[in-house]
Amino acid sequence: MADDPHRSGDPIADLRAAHARDYAQGGEFEVAADLMRQALERAPDWTAGRMQLADFLLQAERDTEARTIFQGILDADPADPYGAELKLASLGALPVPAAPSPLFVAGLFDQYAPRFEEALVNRLGYRVPDLLLGAIDRLAGTDRRFARTLDLGCGTGLMGERLRERTDWLEGVDLSPGMLERARRKGLYDALREGDILEPFAAEPFDLVTAADVLTYLGDLEPAFRRIAETARPGAPVAFSFEVEETAEPFTLRASLRYAHRPDHVRSLLVACGFETVAIERAVIRRDAGADVAGAIVTARRAGR
Repeated sequence: MADDPHRSGDPIADLRAAHARDYAQGGEFEVAADLMRQALERAPDWTAGRMQLADFLLQAERDTEARTIFQGILDADPADPYGAELKLASLGALPVPAAPSPLFVAGLFDQYAPRFEEALVNRLGYRVPDLLLGAIDRLAGTDRRFARTLDLGCGTGLMGERLRERTDWLEGVDLSPGMLERARRKGLYDALREGDILEPFAAEPFDLVTAADVLTYLGDLEPAFRRIAETARPGAPVAFSFEVEETAEPFTLRASLRYAHRPDHVRSLLVACGFETVAIERAVIRRDAGADVAGAIVTARRAGR
């Protein structure tokens, strides 16, 4: 097996998989699935290839076969680095998890890192960093300078580019080593740490905490809000984005495998977790599959002074 999980390690299998993807791009999903099966005959332990086969089967409206493959992958490795649980949840075969596997999120963004900024900013109209900065200015004032800022899910540093001139100390946290490497090259951050945003942070509190397009990868936001409350200084602003869905449930899992949240539930959770002065502003935060993605920009203060 090759080190790259997206290749099988067998040149013929990789070639057949490439042909399968070409057919899938042309809408011929049955042919794509057949070619992918041929690839897997040569590389039966190639998990990423099995995930790709299941996706082709879904697009060919062969959901039962796809579910069987996803379930087999999850059963073989409950740590779920390929996101099989999310796929099953999106098909209604499992309950929607409170959060995806951290291994899946890290792997997803490691794969995405080389083309992240070009795709997100230039093709998908990503607006969150600018929207968050404007919201921070409205809450804290345009002349406010922060002693210590924490950029959660910092990625390649798009939010850090907006924050650098406004803070004395800028720290970034991200699950993806590939994203962190690109952020490191920019020389924006005083400290970068690989880790989950739900893990404990530095002992010294922060004066501003941001999370740009990060909470879309969490369902239950309460653990994140409580962790942020622990690390934010009393009175400190926090600012983040989320995708909006007005449903009976507090959160839903979209076909994109990102989560969307109900705004009134987000507000209630923030108050329960020790925040005040909560503002939720609706906005189009990006495009996906040719359509606007409805989201919200949130600012609040950690309660106390």
